[in-house]
Amino acid sequence: MDFRVLCVGDVVGAPGVAFLEKRLPQLRRFAGADFCIVNGENASMVGLTPQQAEQILSAGADVLTLGNHTWGRREICPYLDDETRILRPANLAPQLPGRGWGTFPCGRGEITVINLLGRCGMDFGPDNPFKVIETILPKCTAPVFLDFHAEATSEKIAMARMLDGKVCAVFGTHTHVPTADAQVLPHGTGYVTDLGMTGPKNGVLGVRAAQSIALFRGELTSRFAPEEGPCMLHAVLFTVEGGVCTKAERMDVYD
Repeated sequence: MDFRVLCVGDVVGAPGVAFLEKRLPQLRRFAGADFCIVNGENASMVGLTPQQAEQILSAGADVLTLGNHTWGRREICPYLDDETRILRPANLAPQLPGRGWGTFPCGRGEITVINLLGRCGMDFGPDNPFKVIETILPKCTAPVFLDFHAEATSEKIAMARMLDGKVCAVFGTHTHVPTADAQVLPHGTGYVTDLGMTGPKNGVLGVRAAQSIALFRGELTSRFAPEEGPCMLHAVLFTVEGGVCTKAERMDVYD
């Protein structure tokens, strides 16, 4: 099966949602993407609402993934049980709402998308993602794409090396900074350490620069708000031929 999958970095705030709605349809056509995965866990700065999820899906996302801010907006909880196109990390406690992976139609076939959360530097302790992925893969009957939402670059690289030749692609999210290592690993797995983000270009990871600076200076700050001004969309396009990734290329868009 031959197809192209466009993977889009963390959407940040209302400006990120609006920019995605404006630019994703055009980017998807330009890239010739058959499928699109978007990380939406920061659409509300901390979390995702059902309305924002609908906006992102309507803009051209086939699947939404989440991360450590999955529960930032609790109104998403019942929605996660009803909407199969939204995934939360599979290594969160099994009794929590939602699901961590699923199989979806993609052109003439299907693909499986898995969402996992890293453990290095995270505020709470999810199950070991390296062990959890080994329990999921035997159940997968379609080519696999993994969103590994993790802080440490070493953790992401180690996951990709472990899965090289077993999945189509591993892409990192969470740090909001695009990395320059989009590549195909030796055994045919596409990889990038971090997709980047979709949202304000002039902030600090999308947050108003003045607020972030105040935080690092040890001052009291208000609830984080998105920076004003121009936006950007960071993405990587993975090309799969015969079930093997043959190309991983950045597809970044700027105001």
